Amino acid sequence: MEILKSPKKYQLFINGEWKDSISNQFIEVVNPANGNVVGQVASGNMVETKEAIDAACNSFLSWSKETPKARADILMRLYSLLLENEDHFASVITNEMGKPIVQARSEVQIAAEHFRWNAEEARRIYGKTIQSSEKQKRLSIIRQSVGPVAAITPWNFPLSMVARKLAPALAAGCTVILKPAEQTPISAIEFFKLAEKAGVPKGVINLVIGNPKEIGDVLLEDKRIRKITFTGSTEVGKLLYKKAANQVKRVSMELGGHAPIIVFEDCDLESTVNQVVRSKFNNTGQTCVCPNRIYVQESIKDKFINLFKEKVQSLKMGYGIDENIDVGPVVNKSGLDKVKKHVEDALQKGATLVVGGKVSDKDHHKNGYFYEPTVLDCVNDQMLIANQETFGPVAPIFSFEIEEEVVKKANNTDYGLAAYIFTENLSRSVRVSEALEYGMVGINDTVVSQVEGAFGGIKESGIGREGGPDCLDDFLEMKLITTIIRD
Repeated sequence: MEILKSPKKYQLFINGEWKDSISNQFIEVVNPANGNVVGQVASGNMVETKEAIDAACNSFLSWSKETPKARADILMRLYSLLLENEDHFASVITNEMGKPIVQARSEVQIAAEHFRWNAEEARRIYGKTIQSSEKQKRLSIIRQSVGPVAAITPWNFPLSMVARKLAPALAAGCTVILKPAEQTPISAIEFFKLAEKAGVPKGVINLVIGNPKEIGDVLLEDKRIRKITFTGSTEVGKLLYKKAANQVKRVSMELGGHAPIIVFEDCDLESTVNQVVRSKFNNTGQTCVCPNRIYVQESIKDKFINLFKEKVQSLKMGYGIDENIDVGPVVNKSGLDKVKKHVEDALQKGATLVVGGKVSDKDHHKNGYFYEPTVLDCVNDQMLIANQETFGPVAPIFSFEIEEEVVKKANNTDYGLAAYIFTENLSRSVRVSEALEYGMVGINDTVVSQVEGAFGGIKESGIGREGGPDCLDDFLEMKLITTIIRD
C-alpha cells in the first residue's frame, strides 16, 4: 500500500501540456481519515477553461475523423495501463477521499472495464439505409460525434466516474474538457498521465480544476461545447440543466438517489442481510445507489434487525490503508454534520437507536471525519432521513405489512435512481419490480452498477444512461442523407 507522505504539487493539463494556473493559486486536497494534506492542485479559472475549450475544438475535427479502430486501440491501452497501475491508483483514491483500499482497488478495476467496453463499442457505430416511398430517392442515416464535451465528475468515485465520462466520449469521437471535484482531483490527474502514455492525441482531453461555478459557467456559455455530462447532486444538476437550455446543449445527468430496499418475509434472510450491509456501508454510505430506506416486512423485522445488528457490529472502521478496514471516514466536515443532523432528528422524532449513533471517539479517529456505522429502527416518514439522501453510514429501518403499502411508500419520492427487492416469490418480484418507479431495480441483488448494463435514473435522478449496449448514443448525433438517383 502506497502512502502519500508529503504534499505534492499538481498541474492542469491543457492541449497536451502540464501547466500551472495563471492565478498561481492552489487547492489543498485533504485526507479525510487524518486531516493530512496529500496534495496541492493548481486552481484554474475562466482563462484556463477557455484555453481548454479552444484545444478541444481544434482537435475535434481530426479526432472525430479518426478510424474507430484507432480510437479503440487507445482505449484498450488505457484499459491495460489502469490494471498495471491498480495499486497506485487505489492508494491515491484511499488517501484523497478515504475509501477503504479493497474497495478502491475494485473502483480501479471498474474504471478499466469502462475503457474496454467502450473500446469494443467504438467499432459498432452503425448507420441505417431506409427504403424510400419515392422510386428514385435513397435514404440513409449516419451517426456522427456530437462535438466537444464538458464532463463534470463527483468526489465519491474519483476515478471510475472519470472513466464513465471519458470512455464513451472518446469512443464516439468527441473531445473532452474534464472538471473533476475539487475535493478529489488527484485521481483524475494521475489518469491524465496514463492518457499521455496511451497516446491520446494533443488537445483531445483537457483537465481543468478550480471553482465549480466559474468553470461551469464558461463551459455552459460557450456555444462550441455541444454536450454536458454531469454526475452530482440534483440541486446542481437542475442549475446546469437550466443554463444548458439557453443553447439547447445536449445533456446527460446522473443525479441524486434515495434508494429503497424492500425485504419481504419470504426472502433468504442471511443472504439478504449480507447484501444490504455490504451495499449500505460500501464507500461509507457515500454512493447514490446505496439503500437509504430499508423496508422490512413486520413478520420478520425482529429477526432481520438482530442479524443486521450483528453484521454491522463486526464492521471495522478506520483509515483505509489497512486491508481489513470495511468503513472509512465521510469525505469532509459538512458531510459529517449532515449525518449527525439526520440521526439526531430521527431520534428526536421517535426512532430507536440499534447500534452506533455518534462520531467516533477513538483516539486514532480524532483527526478524521469518522461516524460509527449506525442502525436506526422505528423510522417514519416525518424524519429528515426518510426524505433526504444522507450520504453516510446510517441504515434507517422502516416496517410494512402488505405489498401495495410498501410500493406506494417506496415510490413516494422525487428520486428514481435505484431500488431493490428481496423475495423468493417469482410473481411478486415481477409485480413489484414493474411497479417501482426507478431506472434500475435489483431483485435479490444490490449490485446494479455494471459496465454491461444501462446505469441511470428517472424523475429527478437524471437524464440518459451510462454503460450498456447503447452507451455511445448520448455522444452521437443522427444525420439523415437523402439522394436522388438520375436515370
